[in-house]
Amino acid sequence: VKKFENEFSNYIKKKYAVAVSSGTAALEISIKSLNLKPNDEIIIPCFSIISTALCVTKLGLKPVLVDCDLEEWNMNEDEIISKITKKTKAIIITHIYGFPVNMKKILKIAKKKKIKIIEDSAELIGQDIKGKKCGSFGDISTFSFYANKHITTGEGGMILTDDKNIYEKCKSLRNLCFGKKNNRFNHNDIGWNYRLSNIQAAMGCGQLKNIKWIIKRKREIGKRYYSLLKNNQNIIIQKIENNFAKNIFWVFGIVIKKNVKIKRDKVTKLLLNKKIQTRNFFYPMHKQNIFRKLKIFKKSEKYPNAEYLSNNGFYVPSGLGIKNFEIDYVASEINKIFNKKI
Repeated sequence: VKKFENEFSNYIKKKYAVAVSSGTAALEISIKSLNLKPNDEIIIPCFSIISTALCVTKLGLKPVLVDCDLEEWNMNEDEIISKITKKTKAIIITHIYGFPVNMKKILKIAKKKKIKIIEDSAELIGQDIKGKKCGSFGDISTFSFYANKHITTGEGGMILTDDKNIYEKCKSLRNLCFGKKNNRFNHNDIGWNYRLSNIQAAMGCGQLKNIKWIIKRKREIGKRYYSLLKNNQNIIIQKIENNFAKNIFWVFGIVIKKNVKIKRDKVTKLLLNKKIQTRNFFYPMHKQNIFRKLKIFKKSEKYPNAEYLSNNGFYVPSGLGIKNFEIDYVASEINKIFNKKI
């Protein structure tokens, strides 16, 4: 575990690393390490995996949602800034699917207002912004090594920071907050058993050796899909690069345009009939059953872009094992569906 922590922190360029059992565990521990008070506000994306909100609500804090944009599917920077109040103590910046959030303005304001940035880089391991790795910008950064991530330990996660106090707190929280020296079993806080095993860490060390090839191959897969689907006028796909980053293509996402008659669920069903599996985009936070039941968000809250992506987006096979002829087959079937139905 220690070897994996050292190698991973060196790769991202952060001082301290704490390996944990999942990306969700990394978020929970990171937030608790900040010693926030009940009902303190944390700004989070509406369009993300539910872990982003769970880790806030489970600790008695208030999640404040931000909508995404329709081109890169990330948090809207200006909306993040507009949601900052005196109660805002942290912002979870989650990089989604392929492109990172452009963090320049947010970092500047957060520093001025003494707001902590938790940079959730679970989906973008190896991505960079103008040469600086994602996960190196936040006060704390978190990663996931779930089976579908760029590198995997089966299940697993990592917390990185340059703050020694946060590091020591995270180390304690992942391991039941044991007491010191001769008083080990007198625990000093409510922590978790969120350790990563040595066997998993050994896998992580091996995976990290291949990270350059993994990123290269993922970009090849994304570029091949892009070249085959870019002329389809019925769908939105992400660009290969923007003005500050190259797409790392953790997944290859497709969004059906407005006013197109055929709907997402019909398309994915037709693809499954051709033995092509798909997965729908994230479900927006404010519409999650559990959060409605708990009345976490107001009924009046609207996040139209997150809702649109959720209703119209899906991603197609893009794992490292996919062959080029399989990519060509998937793209061909997608184009056939829209050519027939539109």
